[in-house]
Amino acid sequence: MKLVRKDLEKDNAGQVTLIPEEPEDMWHTYNLLQVGDSLRASTIRKVQTESATGSVGSNRIRTTLTLCVEAIDFDSQACQLRVKGTNIQENEYVKMGAYHTIELEPNRQFTLAKKQWDSVVLERIEQACDPAWSADVAAVVMQEGLAHVCLVTPSMTLTRAKVEVNIPRKRKGNCSQHDRALERFYEQVVQAIQRHINFEVVKCVLVASPGFVREQFCDYMFQQAVKTDNKLLLENRPKFLQVHSSSGHKYALKEALCDPAVASRLSDTKAAGEVKALDDFYKMLQHEPDRAFYGLKHVEKANEAMAIDTLLISDELFRHQDVATRARYVKLVDSVRENMGTVRIFSSLHVSGEQLGQLTGVAAILRFPVAELSDQEDDSSSEED
Repeated sequence: MKLVRKDLEKDNAGQVTLIPEEPEDMWHTYNLLQVGDSLRASTIRKVQTESATGSVGSNRIRTTLTLCVEAIDFDSQACQLRVKGTNIQENEYVKMGAYHTIELEPNRQFTLAKKQWDSVVLERIEQACDPAWSADVAAVVMQEGLAHVCLVTPSMTLTRAKVEVNIPRKRKGNCSQHDRALERFYEQVVQAIQRHINFEVVKCVLVASPGFVREQFCDYMFQQAVKTDNKLLLENRPKFLQVHSSSGHKYALKEALCDPAVASRLSDTKAAGEVKALDDFYKMLQHEPDRAFYGLKHVEKANEAMAIDTLLISDELFRHQDVATRARYVKLVDSVRENMGTVRIFSSLHVSGEQLGQLTGVAAILRFPVAELSDQEDDSSSEED
């Protein structure tokens, strides 16, 4: 993302002009937009024209509109963003108050104005405009007959290909059908890797599976690469890292990212940091439950006691339509930072973010146990009973 201009007043009202440069920037833009904001961008409008003879025709004309945002639609697979709203600035082709949908696209400038730019939104702009935040991890999660080829970016886990092949079971004295099907499966996975992974950007490719599937697959892939003199795969062989996972389903990617060997390799990526924070939370919940809280009320109480060491919060909560609710989450984030705590904002499109969402989307690892809170909760619940 490229920041062209930033005009903010003392009360944090104002506007920013940005240019999304890659598909993931559309996800950042989706998180910046809120209903009620003002969006100015170039768009195409179908306009009816009447000639001197009275015949009516229609032309598609490119014009710049300013909309008051009413609805936001994001397609995570295609990374496309459509914003619907009413026109709030004079335009020769579109009446004031008329509805229009702008499709924001990479490399096309837009200006976003808000009555209040809060700390979470401003931080996201900083991250989006910092090239160091671009992740560079790909993953192949597989088991016999099923594989997912994924790209792990700082903000989301994108499934680029799903390969499914029916593998017949081995029969006594005749394994040829099983072996042929397995070879066909491996070949399709290799093709998916070559098609969807850009080795110029990706620093590491995780190959995760239960059992010996990953070893057999990697052996097959590099034997074929030698036979066919596939320079792309042979030159990037050191980037492939084999790790264990319980299955070939997408959710098993979290286990692969938790592996210590992977964590050291990916130590400079945000995805690994989020996964580690969530893993630490689960460990704390298991061994010292008085130092692991989740749910907004519990976490707010812990924050009042200045006990939060690490706050884990989903970006989905900051897209809440209710301004007061959103402000409550922003206040929590600001307060934890003021108290020298660490804040990790998880993406709801990332594997770790999906898991955090199952825990209400907000959790905290505490500096010290806050047993009183759980006792109070128990007392109040028993009184209700």
